[in-house]
Amino acid sequence: MSVNQQHAASAAVKEENLKHPKGLYLLFFTELWERFSYYGMRGLLMLYLTKTALEGGLGYSVADAALIYGYFTGFVYFTPIIGGWLADKYLGHRRAILIGGVLMALGQFSLFSTPYMGVEMTYLGLLLLIIGNGFFKPNISSIVGNLYAQGDPRRDSAFTIFYMGINIGAFLAPLVCGYLAEDYFATKAVVDGVERVTNYGFQYGFLAAGIGMVIGQIVFNTLGPRLLGDIGLRPVKEETDAETGEPVKKAKLTKEEIDRVSVIFIISVFVIFFWAGFEQAGSSLTVYTDRYIDREVFGFLIPTSWFQSVNPLFIVMFAPLTAQLWLYLAKRGKDLSIPTKMGLGMILLGVGFFFMVGAVMERGGVEDDTIKASLAWLIATYFFHTIGELCLSPIGLSMVTRLAPVTLVSMLMGVWFLAPFVAQIAGGYIASYVEELGALTIFSAIGGFVILAGLILVMLTRKLMYMMHGRG
Repeated sequence: MSVNQQHAASAAVKEENLKHPKGLYLLFFTELWERFSYYGMRGLLMLYLTKTALEGGLGYSVADAALIYGYFTGFVYFTPIIGGWLADKYLGHRRAILIGGVLMALGQFSLFSTPYMGVEMTYLGLLLLIIGNGFFKPNISSIVGNLYAQGDPRRDSAFTIFYMGINIGAFLAPLVCGYLAEDYFATKAVVDGVERVTNYGFQYGFLAAGIGMVIGQIVFNTLGPRLLGDIGLRPVKEETDAETGEPVKKAKLTKEEIDRVSVIFIISVFVIFFWAGFEQAGSSLTVYTDRYIDREVFGFLIPTSWFQSVNPLFIVMFAPLTAQLWLYLAKRGKDLSIPTKMGLGMILLGVGFFFMVGAVMERGGVEDDTIKASLAWLIATYFFHTIGELCLSPIGLSMVTRLAPVTLVSMLMGVWFLAPFVAQIAGGYIASYVEELGALTIFSAIGGFVILAGLILVMLTRKLMYMMHGRG
């Protein structure tokens, strides 16, 4: 074989090694449909809770609906700690994903059956979704990681691809489910010369979400044995050394490890404030959009739930650019530290809320829902919230894997998910006061407080970087 032939063969081997295993794309597809299911339901939930019974809803006040929404979305982030532990100890990741998928599908079908079987089915549906998500969410991400050996350069790229699946599902879901609920199966009538929805088809949106979950599970369990092999089949009862296969002895944490773990806890507290503001998208921002934003474009009234697709659309658009920015800065030795990036994310979120303040001021703060604010205010809000999310959320996941001791990575990732758990509930309480305190007060208070918290985090950068001991 000539030298040129050897080089060509070597290059072909390297190119083959850089390709991702086909199992990644199976997981991408499965997660896409799971997120379609979840975000399709979530995009309708606040409207479903607040619309009157005659309109096809449950007739809750905005305050009560916001609390229900907050507790539901909060516990969605709490149960993964339990589901991940059960999978590691007893079930295995793939069996846990199957259990979670079946429970979530049943949850969506329970919501669908509410008009026929009573409001109790709504509460049952939400409970099944909470429990099912606990089994599904942590374990599919674990399988993605298990496709690659430690140090494999394809790992970060794999999670980026997987993250895109999440956001494609989140983008499509409100469009499809929202169209079914607010247009195709909705009853409309002309009131005062304006066409309005008089009865919503919420149950059909929930049905579509359930069908999406079933599609994902059928494909995952049909192709899993061929594309994933034995990965995720058996529980992991103890840490083992990758080279010797012997159990890892859990040594006492060093001073440096304790410092790094402390940083995870400190930043997780700050992140609570970010997510409490960010998740207003599904509660107070949804209600405000439904009532006071001019949603008509070229004669078409955009369904309120469709705006839940704006954030994932922006994620898909701007995530590659953000990744390139961090790489550009890193190559020139100017990369920002973890606390600085996350503080910047919080500041951008706060700036986004001041665009909603602009929307309130444009309307004059009146209760008359015939006076609408420009759609541009809402789009600007979602844009800044998305860029803030890109500065904070993926950086936080990377931070945990960098700073956590090997034997505590899963547990500390659970701690990271506790932040949105607390934030979702807090966000529900915040949204419950919108009608009492007014949108101007709520939006400006959230914006100002989150910006202040972000500035404090940036000011703590030097201290936190010292505690990271070279891993920031």
